[in-house]
Amino acid sequence: MEIRTLALDGPQPDIPELCARVSEACRDGPTHVVCDVRAVKEPGLATIDALARMALTARRHGTPFRVTGASGRLRALLDLVGLVELLGEPEQREPAVGVEEGIEPDDLAV
Repeated sequence: MEIRTLALDGPQPDIPELCARVSEACRDGPTHVVCDVRAVKEPGLATIDALARMALTARRHGTPFRVTGASGRLRALLDLVGLVELLGEPEQREPAVGVEEGIEPDDLAV
């Protein structure tokens, strides 16, 4: 399994340059592209935008993308905008009310 790692380190990332780096990393067909964000101290919407665009670029190449080293604040922002899946962790959500996990043959339709 080949993993290519890129780093995001500033509050105002150069999105076109980052997406070009993701495209380049995907060219040889790695199994995953990982973005290390440990150096991002004050994440904001520019960080979220960059990560979303990098993930989209990787997806267009058919390569899975995930984020590693996210601070609590960045994790919260990713969760807030619905991009928590970039962390590669399963979402912790409550099941919907009235939804059953399985259906028995003798259950009546509602």
